[in-house]
Amino acid sequence: MTNEEKLTMLKSMTEETDNEVLSTYLTLAKGVVLSRAYPYSEEDTVPAKYDTVHVEIAAYMLNKRGAEGETAHSENGVSRSYEDGDIPPTLLRRILPMAGVIL
Repeated sequence: MTNEEKLTMLKSMTEETDNEVLSTYLTLAKGVVLSRAYPYSEEDTVPAKYDTVHVEIAAYMLNKRGAEGETAHSENGVSRSYEDGDIPPTLLRRILPMAGVIL
């Protein structure tokens, strides 16, 4: 998936239209995916199999903007609470860390 396709998908998942903001969140999400998938290497490209979760993490981070760290919130019948940590474990579990053998 190209970066333009990721931007288009992210736009459709959020109400954000500013490409600079969208690109920033894709970059932040890329760091999350790569640090999870390659904890012991300096890989700089998101594998194609993680393209969708990459965009989903960016959308999660973007939608949470302004309410970082919120654990509970109720207003006008709307309740919000966030999982522990920055990114929900349900998204992170979809990224399998690469392991290697040390000789």
